[in-house]
Amino acid sequence: MIRLLTAGESHGPAVTAILEGIPAGLRLAPDDINHQLARRQKGFGSGGRMKIEKDQVQILGGVMSGSTVGSPISLQIHNLDHVKWKDKAVPALTTPRPGHADLTGAIKYGYSDLRYSLERASARETTARVAAAAICRKLLGEFGIKIGSYVTEIGSIQAQVEDIPIEQRISLSEESDVRCPDHKVSEKMRQHIRQIMQDKDTLGGVFEVVALNVPPGLGSYVHWDRKIEAILAKAMLSIHAIKGVEIGPAFD
Repeated sequence: MIRLLTAGESHGPAVTAILEGIPAGLRLAPDDINHQLARRQKGFGSGGRMKIEKDQVQILGGVMSGSTVGSPISLQIHNLDHVKWKDKAVPALTTPRPGHADLTGAIKYGYSDLRYSLERASARETTARVAAAAICRKLLGEFGIKIGSYVTEIGSIQAQVEDIPIEQRISLSEESDVRCPDHKVSEKMRQHIRQIMQDKDTLGGVFEVVALNVPPGLGSYVHWDRKIEAILAKAMLSIHAIKGVEIGPAFD
């Protein structure tokens, strides 16, 4: 079984991932991971942090002579923004932000400075997940399994993708900085994001993730904790700000 552990704070020296369970013999180079890290930074309307970081992975263990060796794989991505913060006297943060982990972390662990919560709950943590996922993605590719995603809705702006074949949706989304396969709607989404940023507000949205060529029989209908849909839903809901998961056309 594959297991992932991440560590590190948003403005600490680095974020780290340890990925256990990848079999030996998978060809792996830093560029396999850096490509996905670069994709993570491309989203339109992202915060200023994306302009600071130039994410590059260091593979510290589990790979020798360009191949995995079956032991846990250790990955590290340095935080360039750490240089600005390491010697800075930062005042304690005492006002929690709505919808963030600031308050819940303080209540759970007794923090007097809410930064202790937000540093770990930051979206910067997803850098480690993307790095580890790039390895899993390459492993799945060995079995002909392809994974792609695309945005269908941002705020009140909705794309029309029903008549676009799924593989084409994935390829078209790569050409869009809002990752929308409906390019006519992409500009409306960008305008909507610009307006919300001017208003100092936030937006929700909807995206779809597709896995192609998945063999039947994965997971189990026998045990509740091994059901593939339950595992997928848990993983999706663990991502920052995700509040709902639909598998297939469940809500149609």
